[in-house]
Amino acid sequence: MEPVSTEHVTAFRRFNRYLTRRIGVLDDHYLGQDRPLGQARLLYEIGDGASLRELRVRLGLDAGYLSRMTRALEAQGLVRTSVHHGDSRLRLAALTPAGRDEVGEQNRRADALAERLLRDLSEDQRGELTAALGTARRLLRLAGIVIERVDGACADARACLDAYAADIDARFPEGFDPTALVRSEEVSGDAGAFLVAYEENRPVGCGALRTLEPGVGEIRHVWVHPEARRLGLARRLLDGLERQAIEHGLGLVRLDTHAVLTEAQAMYRACGYTRIPRYDDNVYAAHWFEKRLTEGAVR
Repeated sequence: MEPVSTEHVTAFRRFNRYLTRRIGVLDDHYLGQDRPLGQARLLYEIGDGASLRELRVRLGLDAGYLSRMTRALEAQGLVRTSVHHGDSRLRLAALTPAGRDEVGEQNRRADALAERLLRDLSEDQRGELTAALGTARRLLRLAGIVIERVDGACADARACLDAYAADIDARFPEGFDPTALVRSEEVSGDAGAFLVAYEENRPVGCGALRTLEPGVGEIRHVWVHPEARRLGLARRLLDGLERQAIEHGLGLVRLDTHAVLTEAQAMYRACGYTRIPRYDDNVYAAHWFEKRLTEGAVR
């Protein structure tokens, strides 16, 4: 993995300082309302109701800090908390009518602020900025996703495989039999590896590596949740699996893919995989690829 240059770090921080100043993040009266950004954002995230546990994960807040903010909003009559009827350990937060009114006003003021910032740009410039913001959001989402090696039998691994099987069952004309999935012992320990991608602690992708024969591995079940597609996550998973192959002493990796998965075929070719003759008896495969690995060649 290439080190991050000082130039890139400086540019990122410069933009962050500029944006926070322009939109008033540092003001204790965000958007002219009588509260700082943290409380305003919490009101927005509560929306139609959420558990404090969910809010803590979503916003990345310390439990004590979140509890203090929630109590402050509750004291102002904007939030109502209760205990989940099925789990007494789970506290729920909901907006009161006054809280819903405040969020509505918050949205109106935020829209007005954005309109003021964009007003003096031409339509072409607004389009350019909107496209740049879309790119920034996509790359920041990708940067925030963590890929971890897990045991192939763990709950997150099996949940990802179940979602993968359901996804391709809907896409393959002949359907898909989940008994064709890799077994947990094939992708754990010395036999292989299983990677899960997490976005805000939620599994959003996976990939598996198993050993075919000494020095040769096979990549299986590279999958990304529909909500996390088009970020570049599949390539990151593929890269991680190649690194795992090297760590397992596998200098060659192979994989196969279905005829309808044209986007997967294009990705494999772009990542240096070449077509080879059939090497397995996978009834769902129509194309077979391989790639020789060297540590310096893995991205």
